[in-house]
Amino acid sequence: MQLDNSLDTLADDMDFAALLEASFARQEPQRGDIVSGTILAVDNQGLIIDIGLGRDGVVERRDLERIQDDVEYTLGDSVDVMVIRPEDEEGNLLLSVSQARQSEDWKQAEDLLEADEVWQGMVTEANRGGLIVPFGNLRGFVPASHVVGLSRGLSEDERKDQMQAMVGQKITVKIIEVNWKRRRLVFSQREAQRERREARKEVLLEKLEEGDVHRGVVSGLRDFGAFVDLGGADGLIHISELAWHRVKHPREILNVGDEVEVYVLRLDEEGKRIGLSLKRLQQNPWELIESMYHVGQLVDGTVSRVTQFGAFISMEPGIEALLHISQMADPQPEHPSLLVHEGQQLLMRVISVEPDKQRLGLSLREVTAEEQERWDEKRREEQARLAAEAAAQEAEAAEEAGFEAADTVELETATQLEVQE
Repeated sequence: MQLDNSLDTLADDMDFAALLEASFARQEPQRGDIVSGTILAVDNQGLIIDIGLGRDGVVERRDLERIQDDVEYTLGDSVDVMVIRPEDEEGNLLLSVSQARQSEDWKQAEDLLEADEVWQGMVTEANRGGLIVPFGNLRGFVPASHVVGLSRGLSEDERKDQMQAMVGQKITVKIIEVNWKRRRLVFSQREAQRERREARKEVLLEKLEEGDVHRGVVSGLRDFGAFVDLGGADGLIHISELAWHRVKHPREILNVGDEVEVYVLRLDEEGKRIGLSLKRLQQNPWELIESMYHVGQLVDGTVSRVTQFGAFISMEPGIEALLHISQMADPQPEHPSLLVHEGQQLLMRVISVEPDKQRLGLSLREVTAEEQERWDEKRREEQARLAAEAAAQEAEAAEEAGFEAADTVELETATQLEVQE
């Protein structure tokens, strides 16, 4: 009998030890853990989930309402959940389906960021700071500085209106920041566009050859030149390649949106640059110089710029000739600006013609006093004629305005008489 009691006690001790060992082996759920469970109940309060740890968890209804997709939950279904609180005030294990799904979305966002890939999403909201683009169950943000097409110099309200107009549109973006802890998911439409344009440029560089002529649209103007969209990729017309004459700013020649034919001047596949030219499609005006000018000829032109060593003169057919300081007067002035200024019209004599070097030399001091006087008189007569024409046009316009005013008075008077009658 005593032996039997001892055996029973030993068996009880072994069962307790096994249970104790099993309890230690079973890990308690920790906040942030993602586990798979089975739905035990579905009601208006939410879900009850068996996560296989000896405890059932609760998913509240408001958590299910955060999920973007319309999902029906059925008894026995398997579902991934995140542990929100191992135990609340009532001893419940709180779980979240939405945050488990967000965890998957965060992982996908990180994968896209690491892969340096673009992604397309729908704009659902806009505010003064930027655009909201949902990414699964996350709210992605596109800062205004990364939105394509926002014009510079807009007021805050105008910028917000432009972004508001994008709500409901699909846009291609690139993920530039993923931060789980701060719950920041930041997109860039500008970076995505830049990447796509770079890819198109690589394809275009393979197709283009130097010497080709292509049509394009002017996409931007800068002090140093003009950008032309050749069909998804931009080439640059340097300011020196816009025209054979000197150009101060590209806006003198082009406007954004202009459709132009351009000459492919150079291709830099390594730097992914496309050099273009407008002037190479135009006849070189210096090829016409010998047929238009000869040494000793009197010509007139307009001072386009003044330098330390002389003045450049704009002349037909779109060239700049040089009036050297030594050819301005005798004795030579200390500085050209003492005798000439930009925009001034001058009578000069051609002293050298060098079309191969694109040079045309002029002299002011070799113009005689009689020649200068006749030229001045001719200019005065021309100015008087133009002034008379302008005065006649103004008088005609004033007369027409007077007739219109008289007609208006007569019409108003007639209308008043009809009303009185």
